[in-house]
Amino acid sequence: MRLLVCSTPDVASVNLRDRLLEIADWKEEGQFQGRPCYLLKDLYLVTSDTLHLDLDHVDRLVNEATGVIVNEVVFLSKHRAASGMPTLTMHPIGNFGKADHGGRERTLVPSSPAFLSGILRELAIRGKELPFQISYEVTHHGPYLEVPTTYVEIGSDESKWGHLGAAKALAEAILNWRAIDGPVVIGVGGGHYAPRFTEVTLAKKLNFGHMVAKHVLEAGGDEHILSSITLAMKASGTDIAYVHKKSFSRPEARRIKDLIEGAGFRVLESENLEDLQS
Repeated sequence: MRLLVCSTPDVASVNLRDRLLEIADWKEEGQFQGRPCYLLKDLYLVTSDTLHLDLDHVDRLVNEATGVIVNEVVFLSKHRAASGMPTLTMHPIGNFGKADHGGRERTLVPSSPAFLSGILRELAIRGKELPFQISYEVTHHGPYLEVPTTYVEIGSDESKWGHLGAAKALAEAILNWRAIDGPVVIGVGGGHYAPRFTEVTLAKKLNFGHMVAKHVLEAGGDEHILSSITLAMKASGTDIAYVHKKSFSRPEARRIKDLIEGAGFRVLESENLEDLQS
């Protein structure tokens, strides 16, 4: 069962929940924290008055309240950025460093590569006419869970969080995404947003798990780099990396590749991947 979590203090979260309920025939089943829950096939939608970042182990809380066994969690959320750029984003969660925004320090939550990449592809189709960019974000923030978890978000400021078209497109993507066969990889390099990993997902048969931004790697030496990459590999269930080479200098990119391969992991290049349309 995939658990969808709406947080009432979050305007975009409520917007997404309401669009989900509008576009499909959900069945009311059970209550969580005094609010009705809804069932649709293998999806279970709950609402909480607690902000997402504070909902550690929400899967267990829902199980205790309803008896529903949760295998995966999706948080419906807003996205905030100083740029105010209209953006629809999705990302795995956890902290490579301090836990300043929920979760646990230096701990990643398992990712859901097939869902993460599948929803990006579906949203790229359904949101094509919207005035929003569509992109992964790299792994960041909490809460802490032990089941695969994904954030899906409307951003990037108050003027966008209530956008009905954006919420509808994202809701449709959640309900209609398809899995694509291909290797599971972690992303290495780039900034907080991940346009290169987004582009590759829309062109090639692969699925991204955790994504390690360049600034994470720059926080320490080789041991820190390998530790961060190993965390991402384990929490993504893979031993393969895709390196955003152009985000590094040529010598840096070579050093990162050598470190990854020297640790027994693999590095895939774009030319090694099958085209999505083939």
